[in-house]
Amino acid sequence: MAKSAVTRRLRTIDARSPKRSDDDYLGVALALAGRGLGNVWPNPAVGCVLVRPGRGGIGDLIAGRGWTQPGGRPHAETMALEQAGPRAKGATAYVSLEPCAHHGETPPCAEALIAAEIARVVVAAPDPDSRVNGRGAEMLRAAGVRVDWVDQTAGELLNAGYLSKVRQGRPLVTLKLASTLDGRIALGNGQSQWITGPQARARGHLLRAEHDAILIGIGTALADDPELTCRLPGMMGQSPVRVVLDSQLRLPRASRLARSAKNYPLWLIAGRGRKNNAMDKLGVEILSAPLDGRGRINLRAALMALAERGITRLLVEGGSAVTTAFLAAGLVDHLAWFRAPGLIGREGLAVVGELGVTDLASMPRFQSQGIEILGDDVLESYVHQA
Repeated sequence: MAKSAVTRRLRTIDARSPKRSDDDYLGVALALAGRGLGNVWPNPAVGCVLVRPGRGGIGDLIAGRGWTQPGGRPHAETMALEQAGPRAKGATAYVSLEPCAHHGETPPCAEALIAAEIARVVVAAPDPDSRVNGRGAEMLRAAGVRVDWVDQTAGELLNAGYLSKVRQGRPLVTLKLASTLDGRIALGNGQSQWITGPQARARGHLLRAEHDAILIGIGTALADDPELTCRLPGMMGQSPVRVVLDSQLRLPRASRLARSAKNYPLWLIAGRGRKNNAMDKLGVEILSAPLDGRGRINLRAALMALAERGITRLLVEGGSAVTTAFLAAGLVDHLAWFRAPGLIGREGLAVVGELGVTDLASMPRFQSQGIEILGDDVLESYVHQA
């Protein structure tokens, strides 16, 4: 979620706002949580708002706000409690995900809320992690703190990547496409820069910042020699982990990806047993995955390997071959489709190749989530229909 969305939320609920509903304050917590997307893995992105009832005709007082910090620590509740100080006593905590209940690098957030004498906790969604999974709420209730649950949809949507890692053992996959109106991504001679305009490209960089990792295939890496960083002003530090499907380890040492590996993490997913000492010296990490019957990386195994490393949200920006492979395997959760108002024709390179669809009932289907106007281009967002 962009920072502008947080600002809009906080303008409507200021430090001394009139009486608001639980949904209003949870909306602020969710907006704050969105600030951590792409920057807190392997932890979930969580937001917390502490609210005290007003006195003498003055509306509620927001005593503290917080969200999960880079790298997953400190947690949102800790940040909000530190900001509130003694004003946290007797307050209601609005949290976008169930407070943790286990001892890790930091004490449990449920314990911190109890110690601060929070009176009530309103939670947007449970945490299915086996170390939490209701235990945070149980710990709070056992200490006399009232716990209320609300509609879980918004909370689960925000942390769909984290929930996918916990429940399915793989990250949430967003497939980013940029094409003409007739679904072409390049001319017949391969020319593709630039189909979309500057506003659409900037929006694409924001997508990168909101994901933990970005993936392409070795074909795109060799043809385009990309760097795959987030080049928005002030956001280079939020560049995702770069991942290349490179079964035979063909990425050149002189590529922009390899040369920048010490500054921006680069992972190559290769076939089992593949090693490259030269890449090791450049700071490139090599992950292993089995190959499929065509000698390509098994995508499900690759996603599991990424999840084991903590990745929760993956942006796929590959060319037609990688796009087709992910769609054919049924591994695309979200589509982010940028369309330019132009036509290339049949001689151009199609965005999607053969999917093996033999009847309409079996074709992949997606549900529209909205359209953004970006200059002359549009961004169409979709979620997969199970």
